[in-house]
Amino acid sequence: MSTPQPQPEFKLPTLPVEIIAVGMLTPLGADAVMTAAAVRSGISAYEESSILNKQFNPMVMSLVPEAALPALDDELASLGLTSRQQRMLRLAAPAMQQLQDSVSETVPLMLCGPEKMPDRRSVVSDNFLKHLAMQAKVPFDIENSYVFPEGRAAGLYALETAMQLLESGEHSEVMIGGVDSFLDLYLLATLDSADRVLSQGAMDAFAPGEAAVFIVVKPADEKSAVKIYPPGIADEPGHRYSSEPYKGEGLANAVRESISKAPKNPVKTVFASFNGENFSAKEWGVAAIRNQKSLDGDFNLVHPSDCYGDIGAATAPMLMALASIGMLEGHYQGPALVWASSEIQQRAAVYIG
Repeated sequence: MSTPQPQPEFKLPTLPVEIIAVGMLTPLGADAVMTAAAVRSGISAYEESSILNKQFNPMVMSLVPEAALPALDDELASLGLTSRQQRMLRLAAPAMQQLQDSVSETVPLMLCGPEKMPDRRSVVSDNFLKHLAMQAKVPFDIENSYVFPEGRAAGLYALETAMQLLESGEHSEVMIGGVDSFLDLYLLATLDSADRVLSQGAMDAFAPGEAAVFIVVKPADEKSAVKIYPPGIADEPGHRYSSEPYKGEGLANAVRESISKAPKNPVKTVFASFNGENFSAKEWGVAAIRNQKSLDGDFNLVHPSDCYGDIGAATAPMLMALASIGMLEGHYQGPALVWASSEIQQRAAVYIG
């Protein structure tokens, strides 16, 4: 597989954008309306799977029904793609097709995928963009599209580049997509070896999930009801796979940076990338304390992975979409803060108001 092409170098963005279209396929529903309603209702897609852990107990997962997925394109089936790559393409295509009437051949795609884990090969590369175009048959500007293999926080890294493209004047709209699936036996076995997969007797663990989320953004104006401001991005030296002490400073810095780029109204709703494990609770505690002056004293903390599991690289696009949809419909009080932490060092946050 080729490595992802480097992202373009632009000036840091300063202007907000708005979401004008959303496409989704999740364990909770076939589109954004169904998924958002299920999250607000607290509906869970968790269920015991047919995959057993090392204790021979069923792994609890949150998966899209096989019947909801299209068949893999015949030409792609002959390319020797891994089962995870094939699953991700089949997840992404229906979500992307929901945007068929909202995009054109001139719209670039900022595609978010799983991060490269230690001693593992990359899951996505530039080739994945071509494969997605073949599977979804939705036109987009492949030549000016980029891959962000950054895991849960990838969508906010992609947002920054999308904003840079918009402010450069090269594009009037940009598509941001995130797709991931934990339905990979080697990956599940690796996670299970560390007792991280939810099952009977494993409490500090998460439900592996899968989803595809695509959004289209354009520059916001005075009429925009919900605006997404430039994100804050930082690294966490003491991440899960590091020997450095875990101080939670990365997320605190990302939150502070995101708030500094937005209006000074206190945040009333926080959308978090918690996945059920205790690991990220510490860093949010540090971030909340250090940024408490920017948070409403009675802010609402929303962590929708309780409903659809850990959806990896689809997390940040999902949280941005849920925040925007919910605020537009009056279900959540704004302004909102979205934050996401990846498995390795990537930490990011964004203010939506």
